[in-house]
Formats: sequence, C-alpha cells, structure tokens
Amino acid sequence: MSEAYKIPDGLYYTEEHEWVKKLEDGTVLVGVSDYAQKQLHEIVYVELPETGSEVSQMDSIGAVESVKAVSDMFAPVSGTIVEVNEALLDSPELINEDPYGEGWIAKIEPTDLDADLTKLMDAEAYRAHVAAQAH
Repeated sequence: MSEAYKIPDGLYYTEEHEWVKKLEDGTVLVGVSDYAQKQLHEIVYVELPETGSEVSQMDSIGAVESVKAVSDMFAPVSGTIVEVNEALLDSPELINEDPYGEGWIAKIEPTDLDADLTKLMDAEAYRAHVAAQAH
C-alpha cells in the first residue's frame, strides 16, 4: 500500500505537483504538493521567483533543492508574481512541514484564471494521478 498523501479539496493541481489556491482578493497562492515534498525528502534550499515578473502557465518559476535532487517549480497559472514566501529562504523545511500552509511558494495575480484552471486537475483527479505514479 502506498503512503497516504494530503491532497486537500478546493485546490487545483498540475501534473508536476504544484498546487493553486484561489484567494478572495483575486490572487492565487502557489506551492508544491505533499506528494512532491515527500518525493524530494529533506528540502534544503528554495530558489524563489522574482516579484513583479510575468509568467506564463507552466513556465519555470524557481527550484526546490533537496538532499536528493533539484526540481524545477512551474507556474500553474499565467500572471504576475506579486509576492514570494521569503520565510523559505531561511527555513526551506517549511515546505516539508506544511506544504499547503506556511510552505507556500508565491502569490500570483492571474491574467486568465478560469482558462488556466481548466488545464489543471481538481483534488479527485490529482489523487488518481498520484496513485498512478505510485505504482
């Protein structure tokens, strides 16, 4: 039996294991999923995107480095990076401890959120995607 992963409902997911959470102000929070952080193991460094930079959906927006590997992070939606989680610079392990909370990566002001979300998976589809990868 594979390890259980936290995959909260109400978020959207990419095949590369980023998540998107819609916020009330119209922006979205972006991070890496519980599955991704468990695959990476101990995260030791995070390369954050630059605030103010324009990104297109699935552009590389930085990297997460663990004791095992370096993985690119991709923008799940197109838009402008309006904030990054500076706490990760000193405490990259926040991604391991709380990938959907304190371990968020960036906040994006999306250009066409509805169109981008149609290309992402909801929690149910993402659970199936993770289950397929685990076999």
